[in-house]
Amino acid sequence: MTYDTHQKVSSSHLKRDAYLYVRQSTLRQVFENQESTRRQYALKQQGIALGWAPDRVVVIDSDLGESGADKDREGFQRLVTAVSLGQAGIVLGLEVSRLARNSIDWHRLLEICAFTNTLILDEDGIYDPAQFNDRLLLGLKGTMSEAELHVLRARLQGGILNKAQRGELWVRPPIGFVYDNENHLVIDPDRQVQQTMHSLFETFRRTGSAMATVKTFRRQGLLFPRHLHCGPNRGDVLWGQLQHNQVLRVLHNPRFAGAFVYGRSRTRKTVDGDPILERVPANQ
Repeated sequence: MTYDTHQKVSSSHLKRDAYLYVRQSTLRQVFENQESTRRQYALKQQGIALGWAPDRVVVIDSDLGESGADKDREGFQRLVTAVSLGQAGIVLGLEVSRLARNSIDWHRLLEICAFTNTLILDEDGIYDPAQFNDRLLLGLKGTMSEAELHVLRARLQGGILNKAQRGELWVRPPIGFVYDNENHLVIDPDRQVQQTMHSLFETFRRTGSAMATVKTFRRQGLLFPRHLHCGPNRGDVLWGQLQHNQVLRVLHNPRFAGAFVYGRSRTRKTVDGDPILERVPANQ
């Protein structure tokens, strides 16, 4: 820490807590990129070196696995609330992208920090958002972070589109569908899976509510399937209690339109001769 850095920390800052915000964009990063997580947690020592007692450094890590562009991050909202109430003397974050990938969220935090005289520390140094030069630099860092996310998304989307144009894009099928031997997406031949999917749509049609569908399944002791997509048992079907988010994913997935919901039913043969119940859209 430089002399100038220590000069920015006053006794009024030390009377409040230091808030360390820890975030990784996905659960996969949490498990595979543990060095970044360790570096973020290590910032607690920076707060202690600046004069905060160890028990006055509040660690907020409930957003591990959440994207910085997500506006509904519980941990980030908790941080903003603490700053707004004047409870934070300093906010510790490894870099801007850990705190936010969204300029609106980032500049809102800067404005609140400036108003409540709250400092911000990242890997490069310590800043006082109430000072023009510091606020200008933090604003530029936020803009660069958002631009970086835009470039990464553009590259990813471009790669996906190229694969799709070549006919090489593989998309994991939702529950109720599988790929056949010719790599065509078809309704899962498992009759129990088929019946469960029909029950889900019929229950939702009758109740008109995803939560009511969940309650009906649980009241009747009905289980819902999911496929294992990795490991030695890849492809196996596991059964468990139906969750609200599972119902929403099914209802919002356009692949199910005309497959399990509307029209009459017909039976066709699979390669092994077993019949499969299909739904035929009304216009066929």
